[in-house]
Amino acid sequence: MEKREALYAGKAKSVYTTDDPDRMIMVFRDDTSAFDGKKVEQLDRKGMVNNKFNAFIMQKLEASGIPTHFEALLSDTESLVKRLSMMPIECVVRNYAAGSLCRRLGIEEGMTLNPPTFEMFLKNDALGDPMVNESHIATFGWADPAHIAIAKELTFKANDVLKQLFDEAGLLLVDYKLEFGLFNGQVVLGDEFSPDGCRLWDKETRTKMDKDRFRQGLGGVIEAYEEVGRRLGITFD
Repeated sequence: MEKREALYAGKAKSVYTTDDPDRMIMVFRDDTSAFDGKKVEQLDRKGMVNNKFNAFIMQKLEASGIPTHFEALLSDTESLVKRLSMMPIECVVRNYAAGSLCRRLGIEEGMTLNPPTFEMFLKNDALGDPMVNESHIATFGWADPAHIAIAKELTFKANDVLKQLFDEAGLLLVDYKLEFGLFNGQVVLGDEFSPDGCRLWDKETRTKMDKDRFRQGLGGVIEAYEEVGRRLGITFD
């Protein structure tokens, strides 16, 4: 697979075209940002850790019947993925209260949410990724309502798979975001799943093992990511 032109550079990943118009190469960088890019650092090994973490999770989800864009690991920091037409919507499931939910609703952090909540946010950095609903999405044509319904169904299906996976590793899947796109008309999971885009707590101590360690200045960010991976059976070296 020939790596060609840079197509997109986000906060922590870059995407390149290939000689196959339906395939791209996704490169995980060591860049780390929070608060809409206001806090930025480089963390050694982060690109490698998130690339391998994402590959592991995507393969677990694919094996459970959730279509993903992931195809193969190409190197420590590169993955081959399908080229999707992305929907500009983040699908968020919350199993425990944390982050913006607590700030918005005055909910105590750590409260069990039963049933889990489902929220959607418009991917727009300039607006701070505002929360939206199905009505907004349909009215402004951001995505086909039928595709959003499938994305919601797949997000909850992923929740069943991932909650069990992390529970067996002694971790609580607090919340996470997923992004979807279309490939040959099918709704497919895109982007990534790593500790950058979810919250994971130790089941016994409630120690934070995710990007909140960076947001809150707790330190040991990559060490926590690697510990989560180790518990899942991921080898990074």
